[in-house]
Amino acid sequence: MLKRWVAVLCLLLVMAPAAKAADPQFQAFLQSLWPEAQRLGVSRPTFDGAMRGLEPDLSLPDLAVAGRPERPPPQQPEFVQTPADYVRESSIARLAAEGKKLLAAHRATLDAIEKQFGVPPQIILAIWGRETAYGGYKLPHDALRVLATQAYAGRRKDMFRGELFAALKMLQDGVPRERMRSSWGGAMGLTQFLPSEYYKHAVDFDRDGKVDIWTSIPDALASAAKQLANKGWVRGERWAYEVRAPGNVDCTIAQPAHVMPISEWLKRGYVPAYGRRLTDGEQRNESSLLLPEGTYGPAFLTPKNYFVIKEYNFSDLYVLFVGHLSDRIADGRPFETPWSKNAQLRTEQVEAMQKTLTARGLYSDKIDGKAGMLTRAALGAYQKANGLKLDCWPTAAVLGHMQARR
Repeated sequence: MLKRWVAVLCLLLVMAPAAKAADPQFQAFLQSLWPEAQRLGVSRPTFDGAMRGLEPDLSLPDLAVAGRPERPPPQQPEFVQTPADYVRESSIARLAAEGKKLLAAHRATLDAIEKQFGVPPQIILAIWGRETAYGGYKLPHDALRVLATQAYAGRRKDMFRGELFAALKMLQDGVPRERMRSSWGGAMGLTQFLPSEYYKHAVDFDRDGKVDIWTSIPDALASAAKQLANKGWVRGERWAYEVRAPGNVDCTIAQPAHVMPISEWLKRGYVPAYGRRLTDGEQRNESSLLLPEGTYGPAFLTPKNYFVIKEYNFSDLYVLFVGHLSDRIADGRPFETPWSKNAQLRTEQVEAMQKTLTARGLYSDKIDGKAGMLTRAALGAYQKANGLKLDCWPTAAVLGHMQARR
C-alpha cells in the first residue's frame, strides 16, 4: 500500500506544471531601485517586504515587451463611446438616486468640506460615484505590482517609476499593503488617487491621525475636494451651463482657446437651458463653448471649473458625466436637449482623419484616435473648406471624402 501511494505521489509531481522561474531582469530592475528608495526614507525591511515575490504582470496594457507586439492602452469609454453611451441615462439616474441618500447621510461632513475647500457636496459625490460607484466597485490589481511592471516595461516608465517610489513611501508611512488595490494604471482609494496625488492632496479630515482614502469617507471626499481646490477650483461658480445654441452656430469655435464672457455668448443667441436666469456675476465669467456631439445634442458654456474637473480625468465626457451627475443629485432634471443617435468611429478611423487634418495644416495636436474638442474643430474647418455640411462630427462619409482626395 505504501509503495502504491509513493507511486501516485511521484506521478502527480511529474504531471504538475513546473513553477515559473523568476524573471532575472525584472528582479535586477527591482533591486536597482533600492538606493533611490533609501534616499526617500524607505527602510530596507519595507523595501524588501514590498519586492519579495513580486513578478511583472505582463497582461497589463500599455506595455512595450520585447518580442511581443505592443498592446495599446485599453479603450477607455471616455474616449471611444458616444456621449449618449457614456452619459447613459440609466447610470446617471441610478447614481443620482444613491447620491441623494449619501448627501443626506453625510451632510455635515460635506458641508464642512465645502466650507474649507469651496467645492460643492454634489461635485464630490459625483466624482466618488463615477470613480468607484460610491465604493461598490472593488479595484482589481495589486498597486505595487502594477506600478513596478509599468516602471519596468511600460511606455511611460519615468512617470510610473516616480509613482512606484511614492507607493513605497506610503508603505513606509504605515499604509497596509492589503489596502493598496488599484486600477490598471495604479490609482487607489474611493476616489482613485495615484500615489503622488496622495502626497499632494490627501487629507486627514476625520482627524484620527491617519490619512485614509480607502475606508474613511471624510478623508476620501475631502482629499478629492482638496485636489480640485489645489488645481484652481473657483468657489461659488458652476462647472458648466447647458445652453441652446443658435441654428447657425459655427462649431469650429467650440474649443478652449475661444473665450468670451457668458454675457457675450448670450448676446450672440445662446440661451440657458430650462430658462435659467444667470446673475450679473455669472454672466461676467469667461467661458468657452463645448459641443460634445458637434452640432447635435446639448451645448455647454464652460467656465474655469469645467477645466479643473478635466484635470481629474482628461476627458470631456468624464467631466460631463460628473457635472451632470452632480446636477441630478441636486435637482433631478436631465439635459434639456437630448443626445442624438450618432455612432462613434473606430479609433483607427479617427487616427486616419487626424493624420489627414494634420497634413492639411488644420490640426496640430496628438494623433491618438480620440475625437476631442480640437479634432472636432479641425474637422469643422475641413468641412468648411470643402463645402461639406458643417457639423464637426466625425463620420465615415467625411473620412471617405478625405481618403478620396489624397
